[in-house]
Amino acid sequence: MVRPTSVKALSKYRIWLEFDDGVSGEVDLSDMAGSGVFKIWDEPGYFDKVHIAPHRAIAWDDEVELCPDSLHWELASKADGATAPAVPLASQDA
Repeated sequence: MVRPTSVKALSKYRIWLEFDDGVSGEVDLSDMAGSGVFKIWDEPGYFDKVHIAPHRAIAWDDEVELCPDSLHWELASKADGATAPAVPLASQDA
């Protein structure tokens, strides 16, 4: 199981991610911004709060988090030209 080692917020709803297997890169999340639980990203400074949660998720709080495995697949597939499967990136705890 790969683990994220670093995450950094970039402009325009993008993040930079690094994983312990050497995969790294930029992920554009702008298609999720402004809808559902991701509306919170529109609040000034909120998107910059991205961090790695203790359970490996890429998170902003307990309700807004992304699956690190899906993000890893997206970055790895960009590197090798593969097409990523349709895996949900977001989760919301009830």
